[in-house]
Amino acid sequence: MISIENITAIKSVATGGSCHDVAMRTVTESHEKDNSALSDLFHHYLTGVLLTLLSEKDEDCAAEVVHALFRRQHHEKFIPGLHKLGLAQESHAVACAKYHYLSNHLGGVSVAFVAESEKKAWVRYLPPRWIFDGTALASVPTKVARAMLHGWHGHNGVSLGNRRLGFVCTGQTMDGFPGLEGYYIEEDYELDPDQRLRFRFGEQCPPIDYGSLPQLSSEEWPRERKAKASRKYSMEYIRNLLPVLSEVLGPLQAQGILYRAGRRIGMQFSAETQKTLGTNDPIKMLASLFSAQGDRITIVGTRIQQDGWRLVAGLEEECVPEWMDGLAGLWEGLIAVADSRRRLVLGDRMDLGDNSFTWDLRHVAEPKTF
Repeated sequence: MISIENITAIKSVATGGSCHDVAMRTVTESHEKDNSALSDLFHHYLTGVLLTLLSEKDEDCAAEVVHALFRRQHHEKFIPGLHKLGLAQESHAVACAKYHYLSNHLGGVSVAFVAESEKKAWVRYLPPRWIFDGTALASVPTKVARAMLHGWHGHNGVSLGNRRLGFVCTGQTMDGFPGLEGYYIEEDYELDPDQRLRFRFGEQCPPIDYGSLPQLSSEEWPRERKAKASRKYSMEYIRNLLPVLSEVLGPLQAQGILYRAGRRIGMQFSAETQKTLGTNDPIKMLASLFSAQGDRITIVGTRIQQDGWRLVAGLEEECVPEWMDGLAGLWEGLIAVADSRRRLVLGDRMDLGDNSFTWDLRHVAEPKTF
């Protein structure tokens, strides 16, 4: 029986250093790789699901899912995040712009802000756009991109109890502008619901002094902590995507979208994931990715025991088996490329009342006579 901590073997001791120092450094580097691999994979998975909605459903469905996803994220993260980032005492317009800069920075999203006044502050999302990864940007309709703003940016004033606060979008990347940009503005009058998010093309974000933007301290934010933050950023999108898809499509259709998108994304990025993790062993790959989610992993032969499902912890009352049925496609896709002679079989399931999840990477053989 091998725990995940023992997967990486320490073969030598650096001159002048102790075994403990080398062990800690090796484990830390391994965790960084695991966090980075999971972060990138979930990032691609999110984009893949949105593209699958566009190809199998339509832009109205994709826009509805994006709106619901960002509204759910907003309710869960926005107000607590303002306090964590020390922005609660700022003017509302400035606090919102700073929030988007600071919260997205750790997730690897290129965002900048500039305050014109206490009541008007700009925010700019620079290409490449994170959520519409790579060439996916070319296939995302304007309506789907606007749904993100309706879900989050247009609701900040409501959450803050300030009905005079709204967001004005002055450009989006898919419309040919050099980034998504706009500004939070506190008007002298209460905004109607349809005024909380407005589109006003022709205005342009003032010059931004990128050198003066706040930077993370390398002492407070070492590489490992940044990797964990980036991993958590991607995990939270998938965490909220599962229930949102079930709400919008129903669990059965959600399962199909999650599974098919997952198989494709898992296969497409299997080689990249292997490279990041530093292994092409399918058992070690899955064990590392499950462990990076915060779960306790034990390996017994070709079987992986996953104790816990931190990805959706706290959502037990909403959880349906179709969530894991769909998500399993992502792991199957990874394995299909890493070793096409293996098949991933899910046995015990915590979402069905068992004490753990049990994943068996079985070798594929010729079928018996039926």
